Amino acid sequence: MSDEKYLEVKNLRTYFNTPEGVVKSVDGVSFTINKGETLALVGESGCGKTVTSLSLIRLLADTADVNYDHMELDGQEIKTLSKNEAREIRGSKISMIFQEPMTSLNPVYKIEKQLGEVFKLHNPGISKSEITEKSIEILKKVGVPNPEERLKVYPHQLSGGLRQRVMIAISLASNPKMLIADEPTTALDVTIQAQIIDLLKNLQKDMQMSILLITHDFGVVSQIADRVAVMYAGKIIEEGKLEDIFADPWHPYTKLLILSIPGIKVTRGGRLEAIQGTVPNPLNFPAGCRFAPRCPYSMDICTKEIPKEYSENGRRVSCFLKGNGIDVNAQNAIANEEIEVANAEGGSSNE
Repeated sequence: MSDEKYLEVKNLRTYFNTPEGVVKSVDGVSFTINKGETLALVGESGCGKTVTSLSLIRLLADTADVNYDHMELDGQEIKTLSKNEAREIRGSKISMIFQEPMTSLNPVYKIEKQLGEVFKLHNPGISKSEITEKSIEILKKVGVPNPEERLKVYPHQLSGGLRQRVMIAISLASNPKMLIADEPTTALDVTIQAQIIDLLKNLQKDMQMSILLITHDFGVVSQIADRVAVMYAGKIIEEGKLEDIFADPWHPYTKLLILSIPGIKVTRGGRLEAIQGTVPNPLNFPAGCRFAPRCPYSMDICTKEIPKEYSENGRRVSCFLKGNGIDVNAQNAIANEEIEVANAEGGSSNE
């Protein structure tokens, strides 16, 4: 992994004008991805993760109003690119695996046609025999058995795991330097999930790719990410190296997300945490910190003022707790002690 930036985004804002009002799906997001690095963008459904990724490659409807202060891909400022120039970048420099392969693959075309279209688009004048040869080669690379036979079938004739591998093959056919993987293991069983994660890791190493992983699952993040950006209600609220985030989450939302996944911090017999409430409506975000209505550590200031970003040693967080020197884990321990004391006093008074 290199320290050289491949993608840099500053203050990305993606709004949708609706009859009910302006939906601020992505509201001031900034991040970087280095060459050969995997950044995981993590958060609950509806927090703006997928809209962020689609904004990067201009795959949103015309109703979307996408703005940013700066966006640079492989040293090239892409703010002023035309639609045709942006389309060329989508294949050669950045590509995407979509969330559900069954709906992403065209059900009426065989795999060979869908793969062939990509090769023809990026290699004008390529012969039919070369397309077949390259298609077989890329299917082998992503671990599809009997690739010659798989080219002749329709998507519905493949298992979920094989469809996902075909989607990865299509995404890699143009040899991009960066891959956006949107929930690549959703709807797959645990064994196939592990295979897809291993495949992505091996492909990244072989092709020296950068990966933006979109997911809600910290279990997947723990297996593949180098850095983690936690997103909530259209904003990135915490970012840092994977090991730092797991060892010492600074934001209460990050901590609760980690504690809601079995096998990471919560071992057999332990208690999984639940995050109360729901993600706020982007038409009407609450005043102050957007997580405050659901936060077990919320203070009066949290409901009135937007927390400023606090950064230290390559990490950043937007939370009054950290900004005021209050440790989330210490607060949690104190709260647990108070509950135990209260339970003990209640028990003795009843005897």
